[in-house]
Amino acid sequence: MTAHGTIDRPLTHDPLKQALMTAHSTSEQPHGSATADFITAGAITSRQNRTREMQLIPEALARAHMGDRMREADAERHAVRLVTARRMQRRAERVSLRARRALAMAVMH
Repeated sequence: MTAHGTIDRPLTHDPLKQALMTAHSTSEQPHGSATADFITAGAITSRQNRTREMQLIPEALARAHMGDRMREADAERHAVRLVTARRMQRRAERVSLRARRALAMAVMH
């Protein structure tokens, strides 16, 4: 009995011997039917690139997520600095007004 491989259990794990997943638009077979296409030219690069890309997707997502979090943290720090600067400016203006009043009172008496 010759059992052909399935998607979950391929006939071989060797990328050279696996069939490429190519979309054929020929009229010989209905769309979506399986083809017995064992092309080895370019199989290594397409399979390895696909698996490498698939393995790097979570890393790229994590990097993008961390970039977003870093931008949010920077914006939050900038907002806190701005609020603090405004508070200190108001305090300085109040102190300045107090000093002017005290000077005016000293000059008048």
